[in-house]
Amino acid sequence: MTENSRPLVLVTGVGRPAAIGAGIVRRLAADGWDVAFADLEPEPGFPEALAEEAGSPGARVVGFTADLSTEDGPQDLIRRVRAELGPIRALVGSHAYSVDSGLLDTSVAAFDRHFAVNTRGSWLLIRAFAEQFESEPGSGRIVALTSDHTAHNLPYGASKGALDRIVIAAAVELAHLGITANLINPGPIDTGWMTPGLAETLAGETALGRLGRPQDTADLVAFLLSPSGGWINGQLLHSNGGFHLPV
Repeated sequence: MTENSRPLVLVTGVGRPAAIGAGIVRRLAADGWDVAFADLEPEPGFPEALAEEAGSPGARVVGFTADLSTEDGPQDLIRRVRAELGPIRALVGSHAYSVDSGLLDTSVAAFDRHFAVNTRGSWLLIRAFAEQFESEPGSGRIVALTSDHTAHNLPYGASKGALDRIVIAAAVELAHLGITANLINPGPIDTGWMTPGLAETLAGETALGRLGRPQDTADLVAFLLSPSGGWINGQLLHSNGGFHLPV
């Protein structure tokens, strides 16, 4: 473990350059954080490239692989990050498993996989983070990315809905440690998964007439992790450009 004055944050779900998680890593490293990031199957060479890019301001930025769907995976990730980089002050859950299916065509195996990664994995990760937390009371942060998907994306939406309750519970149950816990619903973010037609439709439903960018989410994460964001706790924040509002 290396002594360092920069606080340490762990960001999950960072596996490719255009991902929301990657934008969060870049922003937090530039803001003065050391950053550990993790993914199950990152693109070949991406963790090394991101660590070199984001670490240029002087930050320690280190990639890890982790399977959050297993019972031991979340705690093992926290243990490895702490052993290499030190105590973790903040946790940003950007990981997600998502395969579109609805009420009638979702298999039990797919349903269970969504909950194993998105819900149980997040709960165990939050628990392991809290158990190792030893920073100044009031400085701890948990931020998780959620979604309001429901129809035709049932297991993903249901698992994210359960995640919401876990994070709000953490805001209450971890208050004695001085850890805040909040959720961000980022809305439609352009990370390369949309067809051109869908991108045009979704952009037309926002106030600025554009899709969200990973940087938009990263900006709010950075605020919530900062001292200025310490009074916000137990909230689900919609950072989505006014998506679904009349425009």
